Amino acid sequence: MSDAPSRKDLDATVHLPRTEFPMKGNLAQLEPRLLAWWAERGVWKRLLEKNAGREPFVLADGPPYANGHLHAGHALNKVLKDIVVKYRNLSGRPCDFIPGWDTHGLPIEQAVEKRLKEQKLDKRTLSRDALLERCREYALEFVDIQKAEFQRLGVFGSWDAPYKTLDFTYEARELRELATFARRGMLYRRKKPVAWCLQDQTALAEAEVEYAEHTSPSVYVAFDAAGASLGERLPQLRGQRVSFVIWTTTPWTLPANLAIAVNPAFEYVFYRLEDRVLCVAKDLLAKVLAEVKSDELAVKHVQLPTGEVSSPALVDPSRILAYATGEDLEHVTYQHPFHERQGRVLLGGHVTLDAGTGLVHTAPGHGQEDYEVGLAYGLDIYNPVRADGRYDDTVGEVLAGRRVFEANPVVLDLLVQRGALLNDKADTVTHSYPHCWRCHQPVIQSATYQWFIPMDAPFHGTQTFRQAVLEQVDKVRWVPAWGQSRIRGMLEGRPDWCISRQRSWGVPLPIAYCDGCDDAVVSPEVMERVAAAVEKEGAGVWYRTPVKDFLGEDFRCPRCGKEDFHRETDILDVWFDSACMASAVLEPRQRVPADLFLEGSDQHRGWFHSSLLVSVGTRDVAPYKACLTHGFVVDGHGEKMSKSRGNTVAPDKVIQQYGAEVLRLWVAASDYRNDVRLSDAILKGLSEGYRKIRNTLRYALGNLHDFDPAKDAVPAQALAPLDQWARGRLSQVVARVRQAYEDYEFHLVYATVVDFCANDLSAVYFDILKDRLYTAKADGPARRGAQTVLHEVVTVLLPLLAPVMSFTAEEAWQHLPGRTSESVFLAGFPEPKGAMAPGLAERYAKLFAVRGAVQGVLEVARRDKRIGASLEARVVLTADGPPGGSVKELLQAHLLELPGLFIVSQVEWADAASDAATALDVSQAFGDGASLAVEVLPAKGTKCPRCWVYSEGVEAGGGVCPKCREALG
Repeated sequence: MSDAPSRKDLDATVHLPRTEFPMKGNLAQLEPRLLAWWAERGVWKRLLEKNAGREPFVLADGPPYANGHLHAGHALNKVLKDIVVKYRNLSGRPCDFIPGWDTHGLPIEQAVEKRLKEQKLDKRTLSRDALLERCREYALEFVDIQKAEFQRLGVFGSWDAPYKTLDFTYEARELRELATFARRGMLYRRKKPVAWCLQDQTALAEAEVEYAEHTSPSVYVAFDAAGASLGERLPQLRGQRVSFVIWTTTPWTLPANLAIAVNPAFEYVFYRLEDRVLCVAKDLLAKVLAEVKSDELAVKHVQLPTGEVSSPALVDPSRILAYATGEDLEHVTYQHPFHERQGRVLLGGHVTLDAGTGLVHTAPGHGQEDYEVGLAYGLDIYNPVRADGRYDDTVGEVLAGRRVFEANPVVLDLLVQRGALLNDKADTVTHSYPHCWRCHQPVIQSATYQWFIPMDAPFHGTQTFRQAVLEQVDKVRWVPAWGQSRIRGMLEGRPDWCISRQRSWGVPLPIAYCDGCDDAVVSPEVMERVAAAVEKEGAGVWYRTPVKDFLGEDFRCPRCGKEDFHRETDILDVWFDSACMASAVLEPRQRVPADLFLEGSDQHRGWFHSSLLVSVGTRDVAPYKACLTHGFVVDGHGEKMSKSRGNTVAPDKVIQQYGAEVLRLWVAASDYRNDVRLSDAILKGLSEGYRKIRNTLRYALGNLHDFDPAKDAVPAQALAPLDQWARGRLSQVVARVRQAYEDYEFHLVYATVVDFCANDLSAVYFDILKDRLYTAKADGPARRGAQTVLHEVVTVLLPLLAPVMSFTAEEAWQHLPGRTSESVFLAGFPEPKGAMAPGLAERYAKLFAVRGAVQGVLEVARRDKRIGASLEARVVLTADGPPGGSVKELLQAHLLELPGLFIVSQVEWADAASDAATALDVSQAFGDGASLAVEVLPAKGTKCPRCWVYSEGVEAGGGVCPKCREALG
């Protein structure tokens, strides 16, 4: 009877992986449990305490608007910030993330009005205090909703102490910033054109205007010269009906026309067309005629060396009666086409030859450049359009009371009746036109009385405010680098900042007006007194307190001496609200400047922009050291997401289906510098990457079930060469990942870790390691050495992954034997160590190249059914090459290691290749002249019932191979 152990007994001696870390994440169920676990153990506060006293890293949170549920753009932004926060804290720099919300402004006010209608309540029956309280309640409701949704994403932060722009202390700080502007003489009130939303009846900030395709009338209008001045300057035009021709796409602005602008340097031509003489820029004559009377042109063919060129030419050049420069035409008068008033031809450097006629219809109340010309020449800033978009009575009976866009055809009919329309009134042009970003309706330029911060006012000595701001731009690090030129361009061309809004819900402008002369009282001291009251009672105190309480009982109007005043009812621009975050939040709770502002690329004209203006305007410095921008979220085809298209991807749906972890992976895996695509197919692909990482962790943890690093770890110098190689690769990965985090290139973090897990670990190291881990002596140096490296791999990988894969990293950490901290987030960020020994990387690169080539030959043998599993094979090698570092020398030096590398039972060397051998190309690894031949034969000996390796040393009657006998001894 045989003494050989039974199959069952042998199976019990094999060290198969054992772990409670599950194969599937079941993230939708796991994540809420981990969120509760972090909260119960105070991981966030302990993380900050652990780093206390070190140099902080300040990341400012640009406040999302407290209205509605989160969309994919919110998720992208907050997860990017969370990656930064977690990395900085893990690497030892305290980074207290203070989340915030933008809680004032029009959308909340409109949402409250909608609720009031649903409740059948009339807004007009509410006091201002009651309306403001309803707005406050609505904003706080959505702060709580969004807070829970952000936390569900695994975002760490001081959620119990966020900032809100409706906080009394925040509102007070904002008013103190305004007082500083006033103290520096940086506030003024004027009637000037601003972007005006007709639907919301308020001025809009630059960042609140978006551009979209719009179809407008295309109109060529003749303004007949009046008086004798033109004939006196150009005698050849005496007795002629001369018409100055303008082109416009906004006929509704023609009632407000007060001038025509020409460029002083351009040459203008006077061309007879039927019963009138048209004045246009010489270089645009052919283009204008093509639009209004194309039969005045002929096609001229010119033969050049490069070929024939065709161009339009005048049929009768003799119709040109005169030429003049723009300067010659200054102050020539003309008759308005349908109003009984005259205007003047004026000079304007803004006139170009890009389009139109070279003469620009000028309505100072409806355009910034028109306004500037009007100021230069002392014109009235005339605006006949009311806040609701209807004309007032100054435009005459035909137009009075009409909405401006609806009035376009009426204006065209008036032009036709007066013989002033030169082209077909049905002509249109499709062009980019400004729209309100909230209601998506076209906006107009409308001159109203507003409060402004001047961009070109003297600021410090000879420097203007604009110059001071631009100087700070150049001191900031912009990521990507093109952000610098983008924001510079916006600042160089922007108008004065309109900071007043015609709404109720917001921070008031604490300015009073004299009842006698309407002079404005702009007093920093009054603003400070209002701020002190607001800090105790909120912004509403401005409206319910008699204005004299803030001015002082003895205060008299400096201009007229009267003692009665009324208050300003406009509120501050919400961009001014959020721009005060640095002074209201960072200054008292962290520090200014912040290390980083991180927002979408639209914030170059939004929060980055306004925050810079406020900080430089009150403190002379930028509020940030660096600005990082990300693109917008688009669908899988690169199209903009919208509910109407049905292509939106809601974060809560993704979380239900895949878990927040996959959404976090999507953020990390994307090159956020461009627009970021999101679709179900993309998420499924990321699930595959997630599975590779999870399987890597599970395999490593499974092979550590009997490993105690405190007593079982093998010293680095005693590790096998392959283990040293794996440890060296891990060190390289740590260095690359750390640098990727520092450079905010999070897609490289993901790509580096996935590549390491899939290609270095799973496909190579783990594959080779199985025999050692499963069958070597349990506590022998070979197995313990492998476990030592596996333990280090997991111990290092989990903190590397924690900023991105927060849930999985924490889950796996709880299954790690000998973990050094309760939470992965308290473990610290790993430093590169165990650097690759000189020559080791090159040696294994060559060995793995041979391994890959041999595996290809084994696969052919398996397909041809010459072998089954690779352990049934014996590989015979023959090699040749140049002396020194040749294939032959390397492989012979590692001959005993090769069976394990190839996962075969035997590897032999032959001096000459047989006819059955396969020649392999290894020149890429070994250089030109290197050759290798491989022959696959059946393995010698008997299959070991324990390790499945074939060996001639397997004992008869069910015994095991010598290697296994040693392991069992």
